[in-house]
Amino acid sequence: MVNPVQKYFLFAALLLALAASFVYSPPWLRLCYGLALFLFGMQNIEEGLRNAAGGRLEGWMHKSTATPLKGVVFGTGATLVLQSSTLVALLAMAFLSSGMITLSGGIAIILGTNLGATGGVWLLALAGQNLSLSPAALPMLVFGILSGFFGGRSRALGRVLVGVALIFLGVDEIKDGFQAFGADIDFSGTQIGGMGETLLFFAVGFLLTVVLQSSHATLLLALAALSGGQLTLMQGFAVAVGSCVGTSVSTALVGMLGSDRSGRRLAVAHVLFNVVTAALSLAVWWPLTQAVILIGQWLGMGALLQLALFHTLFNVLGIAVFWKFQERLARELTRRLPDTADADSLPEDTAALEPQYLNANMLLSPDTALAALGKEVRHLDKAGVETVCHALFLPPALLYDETADDRSLPDPAPPLDTDVPRLYAWQIKPLFSSILEFAGKLDPSDETQQRQLAAKQTAAWQIVETVKESQHLQKNMQQYLSDSASPANRDYLRLRRHVFKTLLLFRRADSANTEETRAELERQLDAHIETLETLRGRAMVKLRNKELNGWQASSLLNDITYARRIGRALAEILASRNPLLEKTAQADEGFAAQEAV
Repeated sequence: MVNPVQKYFLFAALLLALAASFVYSPPWLRLCYGLALFLFGMQNIEEGLRNAAGGRLEGWMHKSTATPLKGVVFGTGATLVLQSSTLVALLAMAFLSSGMITLSGGIAIILGTNLGATGGVWLLALAGQNLSLSPAALPMLVFGILSGFFGGRSRALGRVLVGVALIFLGVDEIKDGFQAFGADIDFSGTQIGGMGETLLFFAVGFLLTVVLQSSHATLLLALAALSGGQLTLMQGFAVAVGSCVGTSVSTALVGMLGSDRSGRRLAVAHVLFNVVTAALSLAVWWPLTQAVILIGQWLGMGALLQLALFHTLFNVLGIAVFWKFQERLARELTRRLPDTADADSLPEDTAALEPQYLNANMLLSPDTALAALGKEVRHLDKAGVETVCHALFLPPALLYDETADDRSLPDPAPPLDTDVPRLYAWQIKPLFSSILEFAGKLDPSDETQQRQLAAKQTAAWQIVETVKESQHLQKNMQQYLSDSASPANRDYLRLRRHVFKTLLLFRRADSANTEETRAELERQLDAHIETLETLRGRAMVKLRNKELNGWQASSLLNDITYARRIGRALAEILASRNPLLEKTAQADEGFAAQEAV
């Protein structure tokens, strides 16, 4: 395991080695300079277009998966516009992880991203002809920087112009860098021949793409080398296949590290698409490449455009093979990578409760981030309600028993351990902190998203407060439930049953399948909370009859108040999640907007 000091040392050593190589070889410096401009330009275009689009890209993706054809068209169009198949694929994984699209819909988008990536290759091939792009880049750079001084969409579009200008400058520098190398770099004379040479350059394309994290950058290098005669067309074809596999592997690695099980299924599908397509293309390598060369010659294409044509046919071949198997592939991936079983109880006291849905990829879009945050708040709900069960000295598994009710609870089994403070410190508070940290990274784009974010943060806070209330409740529960001879024992058994029924109604209402069932359970919960006044009245009667002393009565009355706070907090969480209320709020907003117009 490399520690931080070693990391910094290795990074410094790498920078020194790179600086030394620049001093030793000016052409190498020029080549790296051009590549850096190109990659930074791609980053500027990607971020600028996303900022200019606002939240519309996510909305289009959500609506695009009704049919496989719509999914492919969206994936193709989004990749053509953003010029980043990696970004679109990661967005699809994030949407799938948040439950906003299906796996089969995500697979259709992935097919489209591969086809859309060919558009950038065609542009690079056209730009790689004997034409200098620098004269066009300079005024674009000036206009882009000037637009950056304005706010809003002008600033975002200015960033796009700067990105395009940097790409143009980078393309010219890379071409000049290869020309400056001259005979020092010449792969066209490689004497391996046959499939061995194809596999070698396939590996070169794969490794370059994994290192550069951009198939476009790899193909730009291949096009520049091909233009300078330092790479043969067949070698360029092999590099293109390797870059396709490399970009899927690098995207899948990022996606798998930042997604849940459903997002990982899509990452595997992405790799499978490119690996299977690569294997098929290598199996029919000679007829496929000869067909491309013949078509290119017939259309009068040069070597660069023929490479772009090969890249397109490669992806069309993959889509043709996978088209009819999208649903079957989705079912097989779900079977092979099943969802992890949802535990019915909290982990051991010594294990911190880790977030399940707050993955880095979710922050790519406000919509997916809010959906993930909502899921994580429900995860906190589950942990919080189970913690309150511990305060009642009841096994949390009873919450998930559909036959359980408050009249047949097991007797508290001594010794009774006051474990709620420990559970709060080890599990509830760390998860709540993760939720707050994730929420702090969100940048809601409109008032609706701001309201949703506030509601989710409030719900999380209410669960934490519920657990804190149960800490006070558990202290007296331990004292009076342990002593069956105490006059307050029977009252605390009643309070225990009451609070458990509150938890049971909350869980069942929150997981109800229909709005009618949910509304009925919410009504029962509200009515049940009000019955606490009966317990309060009984306590006062016992105090007057001297069946309870002042200390016992005050403890019981305080704990009834804690139980009421717990019930009201859970009822408010349910109300904030009521789909009918959300629709009404959206309708009211629309009406207000129309009035304003």
